Amino acid sequence: MHVKKGDKVRIISGKDRGTAGVVLRALPRLDKVVVEGVAIAKRHHKGRTGEVGRISERPRPIHVSNVARVEE
Repeated sequence: MHVKKGDKVRIISGKDRGTAGVVLRALPRLDKVVVEGVAIAKRHHKGRTGEVGRISERPRPIHVSNVARVEE
């Protein structure tokens, strides 16, 4: 893997192309990384009886071939 946790990367492919962020997690067995502020997925949670549901957002893993390390 050419990136690790804490590296600054730029997205080179996909819907977030051109976006830069910091690697929050590296998943070497899956060849994926989680980048801060990129590939945000929304999850809808049902509320219990008498409670209102909510929507949570979290970054999803993207393939390591779609990122390039940015030299600082």
